[in-house]
Amino acid sequence: MNKKFALSMVEYSKFILTKMSFSRTLFRKEYTKAIQNLNVEERIQLKNWVRMEWRTISTKTE
Repeated sequence: MNKKFALSMVEYSKFILTKMSFSRTLFRKEYTKAIQNLNVEERIQLKNWVRMEWRTISTKTE
């Protein structure tokens, strides 16, 4: 496998969640699937990323 194109599961999950951000329902579904497939450290990373992204998004819309 070409390492240049390899993504970690956390990075892949972020990519998918970014694409699903238009729909809260789809976002939750994909987030739940991602959390189930990650180890504890990766879950923490993803949860923190989601919190930061949603804080940024909600701040921009206010």
